[in-house]
Order: sequence, then structure tokens, then C-alpha cells
Amino acid sequence: MASTRMTAPAVLARKGSKPPLVMVTAYDAPSARTVDAAGADMILVGDSLAMVVLGYDDTLQVTTADMAHHVGAVARTRPNALIVADLPWLSYHVNREDTVNNAAALVRAGAGAVKLEGGVKRIDAVKAILDTEIPVMGHIGLTPQSIHALGGFKVQGKELDAAQRLTDDAVALADAGCFGLVLECVPDAVARIITETVGIPTIGIGAGRHCDGQVLVYHDLLGFEDRMRPRFVRRYAELGAVATDAVSNFVADVRAGSFPSSDETYHMTDQLEGAIDMGPIDLVGDGAVEPAPQELSEA
Repeated sequence: MASTRMTAPAVLARKGSKPPLVMVTAYDAPSARTVDAAGADMILVGDSLAMVVLGYDDTLQVTTADMAHHVGAVARTRPNALIVADLPWLSYHVNREDTVNNAAALVRAGAGAVKLEGGVKRIDAVKAILDTEIPVMGHIGLTPQSIHALGGFKVQGKELDAAQRLTDDAVALADAGCFGLVLECVPDAVARIITETVGIPTIGIGAGRHCDGQVLVYHDLLGFEDRMRPRFVRRYAELGAVATDAVSNFVADVRAGSFPSSDETYHMTDQLEGAIDMGPIDLVGDGAVEPAPQELSEA
């Protein structure tokens, strides 16, 4: 369990060591406190918030401003875990200056590192951000921001040439200076080859057990998200069902008149209640109260 503040260099130093690194997503203060108290090494403020928090069908809808807003909420909890923030779609596919400014916006909001998707074609963006002393984590395999180009949420690297391209991408990102690399939805043999090839930690999600660490989405592992349930997700709770039952019980109690009870209500003392003279009042149609008319004294 993380007991001191985790940093990007500290993550890099964990390459090949035990226990494996643990990263969990969080998008607000309550979830960040939960993840940090559980002892995760890294909190990923992922662009998955588009789907699990904001209700979109993919990750392409969030902006840098959206990400900064949620990074700030997580950062205000001052976690020991390293805060890694996703650079959203079209925030680093632009010129060098805009790429750096977008990364800086997430760091100013409280991130200790940023993550971006793609391999060789994103090396220029990686180097531009690293030149400003911002740590960068890579992400290859299934890259959700490329969902339209990939033809959906599909496993990547199943064929030999595709596996070779992923390995080349991993090596290029490591050589460029990334401190870590997410491998999403790739065969375990490919993930093992990449993990043994590169000198930076690999963090798997749907990539088997041979990575240097693992990451899951908070809402998936706790059972809040039901629209998609990938094969690689292990549910550790069904809090969505628990929350629905709890709210249903509240609705029923209010409608039955059993909430609030006397114990859940503030009461005046008998002496104070008797001492207050409200005077005559009339109720008007809109629910307001007005003093009753009084006789005018003669001049």
C-alpha cells in the first residue's frame, strides 16, 4: 500500500519489482478518497469519465476543460497516489504549443503526469510535453479515442504483424522518455513480450497477468456501470444495485409518511414554543403568509 506520495520517478523505479503496481480511475473527491485509502499507487483521471460519469457513448466528447475540472476535484483530496490525467481527443493531435498548453492545464489542475494514446505517430507530442518537464505515460493497444478508426472496441495485436507494430510502438514510447505504458486489450503473450522488452512499467487492462501492474475503471470494479462489461473486468461489488435499493427505500418511506421520524426532526423546547406569539395570519394562494389586517387608529 502506498504510504508516501507517489511520483512518476517512483513508478518508473518499480519496473520488474513486486508487488505489481495498481492504478484505479477516479473522477471526483469521494472516489479519489476511496481509491487512495485503499492503497492504490496511481489514480487515473481518465477520459472514461465521458462514459461512466457524463453518460456519453464514447470518450470523444470530453474536452481539456472537462478533464481539468475533474482533475481538480481529485487533487483537492491530496492523495498519496500519483494523479495521472488523460489528455483528451484532439488535445495533443495539434501543434506543439497547443499540445503543451493542454498538458500544462491538467498539471495546473493538480495532475502529476499526463497520459496520451498512440505509438510512433505520437512521439513528437510526447517529446514536446517532456521538454516542459511534465511526465508522460503512454497508452497502446485498444485506444478508445481511435474507436472509429479501429472499427469498435476490439482486441488489438492478435496477428503477428499487428503484434510487431505494438512492440515497435512500445519501444518508441519508452525510448522517447515515457515513465510507464498502458497496454489495453492485447493478447497476454504480446503483453508479456512488450513487458520483457521495454525498460518502463507496463500497466495492463485486458492484457493478462504478465504486466508490471494493472488498472481498472472505478465504476466497473464496483458495479456502477452496466452498459458495457468487458471480459477483463472483475466485479468486486455490486454497488449500483445497493444504491438503487437504498434510494428506493427512501422513496417508499417518504411516500408512506415515515420519513422523517421524530428522531430525525429538530424540536423547540416546550417553553420556547409557548413563548412565541405569531399573531393572526392569513394564508395567501401562493403559500406566503401575511399579517392579518388591523384597524387603523383615528388621527
